[in-house]
Amino acid sequence: MSLIRAAATVGSFTMVSRVTGFLRDVLIAAILGAGPVADAFFVAFKLPNFFRRLTAEGSFTVAFVPLFAGALEADGKAEAKKFAEEALAMMCAVLAALTLAMELTMPWVMHVLAPGFVATPERFDTAVELTRITFPYLPLISIVALYGGVLNSLDRFAAMAAAPILLNLILIGAMVGFGDRLETPGHVLAWGVAAAGLAQLLWMIGASSRAGFSLSLRMPRLTPGVRRLFGLMLPAMLGAGVVQINLLIDMVLASTLPLGSISFLYYADRVNQLPLGVIGVAIGTALLPMLSRQWRGGNAAGALETQNRALEFGALLTVPAAVGLAVLADPIVTVLFERGAFTAADGTATSAAMVAFAAGLPAFVLVKVLQPGFFAREDTKTPVKVAAGAVLLNLALNLILMQFLAHVGLALATAIASWANGIALAWLLRRDGVFRLDERSRKRLPRIVASALLMGAVLAGTLLLLVRAELEPFGRGSLLGAAALLGFILLALAVYFGAATLLGAFRPAELKASLRRADAS
Repeated sequence: MSLIRAAATVGSFTMVSRVTGFLRDVLIAAILGAGPVADAFFVAFKLPNFFRRLTAEGSFTVAFVPLFAGALEADGKAEAKKFAEEALAMMCAVLAALTLAMELTMPWVMHVLAPGFVATPERFDTAVELTRITFPYLPLISIVALYGGVLNSLDRFAAMAAAPILLNLILIGAMVGFGDRLETPGHVLAWGVAAAGLAQLLWMIGASSRAGFSLSLRMPRLTPGVRRLFGLMLPAMLGAGVVQINLLIDMVLASTLPLGSISFLYYADRVNQLPLGVIGVAIGTALLPMLSRQWRGGNAAGALETQNRALEFGALLTVPAAVGLAVLADPIVTVLFERGAFTAADGTATSAAMVAFAAGLPAFVLVKVLQPGFFAREDTKTPVKVAAGAVLLNLALNLILMQFLAHVGLALATAIASWANGIALAWLLRRDGVFRLDERSRKRLPRIVASALLMGAVLAGTLLLLVRAELEPFGRGSLLGAAALLGFILLALAVYFGAATLLGAFRPAELKASLRRADAS
């Protein structure tokens, strides 16, 4: 399977996931708004998701996939299956202990995670209670990540990419069917999160069985393979999860800002996660097993070609997404969230954070493209050094910028730190002689940027004309607003891809040829 085809498979399911996620967040915004229960639930949802992205989808995946794919390539299916079962057994033991410890110490954890909640005891107590309900999601979804690593290494990307859709559908169903059945809607959502973890696990077990790779549960033992796995995981935990660490720092500091700051950052980040998930995560997911096999097979030239095309493909989609999100921040937030308990003032605060996050979007994807260049060679130590510097930079910028820009300063600091992370990774790969921009990428990347800026100028000019004509098509929660936003998105696509084609940044024939090669393979 070609890189573009694999990324398209992951990206298409991720797009469905993000769309259902938007529906979920529209309901959450309408029911919870940006009040104390919303802040408490977002903290409760963030904690297990932070651990999931840091360990399960972060350090575990980048350590497990190269080892599993390498074993599959060199030793065959039986040895790879044995290694996966050994990893599963140890993961279950570690996660059970972590979950029990977190459940017992949750009030103390909340003092660290959201220190600003202490001033409002009711919000603090609600956050503790909701987090205890949501935390079992962590062990369930972590095992899902293991099954996903197995299936991705077998070039079966669809099941793992589709799994998050279950979470969104279950939360939507919980709000629609049980929204007023418990103490607060936050409690309904928390129980929905736990149920979704179980549903996703059952889904992945079934997908693995259909692929002929059912895993049995063994007694946990520190075998040489498991030791190697944990040895790679520990440094990768920071290297792969720097964005999540930065977002967690944002949440801790946001808890000390005025009421609603956590919610503003959550809603803004959810919009930002659409292109990040569809493009960055899709490319990173497809790239890691492909690079692992190329490096294990000694195909350095193929690995260089693969990374260049991944960078080019990521930029082609991400740069215009960043420009579009920045220019259309107000209309997007108005159309998606401004209804029910979510006010116009909440929308203004959220859109400002969204602009700041958008500034870092290309950097977020750059990191997703470059990190596999280290992880595929089983080098998890170098990214951790870069990540440590990025985290410290993010913290310093947070403390400075929040004094002047409040929650927007936190989002901007995260964006700047992500750029520093991506640039450092690129420099180190070039220094090591394993990555450089080829002639095609050197020509096309500037043209991609020029096409995106032209698109942004057209969008900004059209918005200005609407203002001067005293037209307000983006009404609060109106169908007209949704239609107007869709019109702007279609205009953006037409202008961008038209300009990219004319400037030579994008050639439709190459994309068609790549997809045909994938079908033939």
